[in-house]
Amino acid sequence: MTDREQPPESKPLPPGDPSPVAVADDDRAVAPKAGGLMRSGLVVSVMTMLSRVMGLVRDVVVATLFGAGSGADAFFVAFKIPNFMRRLFAEGAFNQAFVPVLSEYATRGSKREVRELLNAVAGSLTAVLALITALAMLASPWLVWLFAPGFGRDPAKLALTADMLRLTFPYLLLVSLTAFAGSVLNTWNRFAVPAFTPVLLNLSLIGAALLLTPLMEEPAMALAWGVLIAGFAQLAFQVPFLVRLGLMPTPWPNFAHSGVKRILVLMAPALFGVSVSQINLLLDTVLASLLAPGSVSWLYYSDRLVELPLGVFGIAIGTVILPALSKRHAAQSGEHFAAMLDWAVRIVLLLGLPAALALAVLAEPLLISLFHYGAMTEHDITMAAMSLRAYAFGLIAFMLIKVLAPGFFARQNTKTPVKIGIIAMAANMVFNLILVWPLAHAGLALATALSAFLNAGLLGWLLWKERVLVFQPGWGRFGLQLLGGCTVMGLGLAWLSPDWQQWLGWGVWTRVQWLAMLVVAGAAVYFAWLMAFGVRLRHFRMKG
Repeated sequence: MTDREQPPESKPLPPGDPSPVAVADDDRAVAPKAGGLMRSGLVVSVMTMLSRVMGLVRDVVVATLFGAGSGADAFFVAFKIPNFMRRLFAEGAFNQAFVPVLSEYATRGSKREVRELLNAVAGSLTAVLALITALAMLASPWLVWLFAPGFGRDPAKLALTADMLRLTFPYLLLVSLTAFAGSVLNTWNRFAVPAFTPVLLNLSLIGAALLLTPLMEEPAMALAWGVLIAGFAQLAFQVPFLVRLGLMPTPWPNFAHSGVKRILVLMAPALFGVSVSQINLLLDTVLASLLAPGSVSWLYYSDRLVELPLGVFGIAIGTVILPALSKRHAAQSGEHFAAMLDWAVRIVLLLGLPAALALAVLAEPLLISLFHYGAMTEHDITMAAMSLRAYAFGLIAFMLIKVLAPGFFARQNTKTPVKIGIIAMAANMVFNLILVWPLAHAGLALATALSAFLNAGLLGWLLWKERVLVFQPGWGRFGLQLLGGCTVMGLGLAWLSPDWQQWLGWGVWTRVQWLAMLVVAGAAVYFAWLMAFGVRLRHFRMKG
């Protein structure tokens, strides 16, 4: 790491403005202890896997009750708008700006300074998001028209979506405060609680779909109520853990606080840079609303399957590596910083490549096993499989973005990713226009995948050029090991899996048994190949 990439100063942080609640303890803050990244990543992966599995159960329930009809389309758009802003703001710009600043305060500052920062950030965040939420609820019909202009051709569908949005948009405020709490817990190496929290969203939606649907004049409205209930449940769940750490803030807006100012400066470009893939997915929704009925739902169901490995592997690694990188940057440990990034890229390829291949080979069996019930038709499966394969092609790029972007944000550099983000967004628009006409909704998914590769490629090239990402010895052999393992696994899955038309006639348990057998067999073949050719678990241990 070059001199210009070191923290601008090593002197103690300037104290923030006095908090309205006096804090007597002014001892030096106890910085979070370093932990094993592999172990922390495993904890997050297990919890994320539980969340994703429950999410698939949720989607099975939704697909069975609502299929790909107008009610489902209306809910997916009404949920996608606040969910998109959550990923862009709470888990994107805010998280990437807040964690490095908080890590610096925890490493160099005092306990009082840390508490003052938490109070000011919590209060300022609540004030801003409460205003945005109120305005969005008032302007819900216009927001729906903006994000899904095709709904304007059906006034009833537009009105239903707007009504749902008034219920779902407050979720942004609640889940952003949840993300704030989760960022604090992650910084103190309490990864399990934030990783488990999304399970509550899935449980709320499943409960609402099963229990509230019969009570609603418009059945799909039950799902919107489920989102609102989930927001309160997720926030309430994390509060006791903050109290236990002694880090429960007393929210008080203070935009003049030095830490808040730094976070705002970092957030401005990060709004574009860190969540470009989410913006691209939103553009897909806009264009899909103009295509054949069901296009929004086909993209949604295929995206949900890609989200499983992306969350379990890519997001999990990105979650644990950002606080670790931020601490190493604050401690001016450039060599360890570079080694961490190399470790993260290797882990992404080790786990992401076979996952992407399995999604492509088993697209129809996966969709049939999970969603071909009730209102979900064979035509819906065929259409969703097309977009699933396109998204699977881009899975590695989606995952690389999650681990490469922290290489910039941990160093409090948000300007470079935003430039890359703008380039990728422009490319996605061009790819969309080129591919949507011959490939319809699958073209939109492929355009998103191509723009993600451009984004990841530029991030990686600049990190390597600046010597922030330094590839460690052994990459040639590692690449051959992965290529061989994926080849053997792909051929094995294609040979073992029956023709997907047979899956349509099977019952649910037969489908589950076959799918479980294929997943276990594929994983066994892949990892047996790697072990036979010298890959060992100890090669991937990394201290945070």
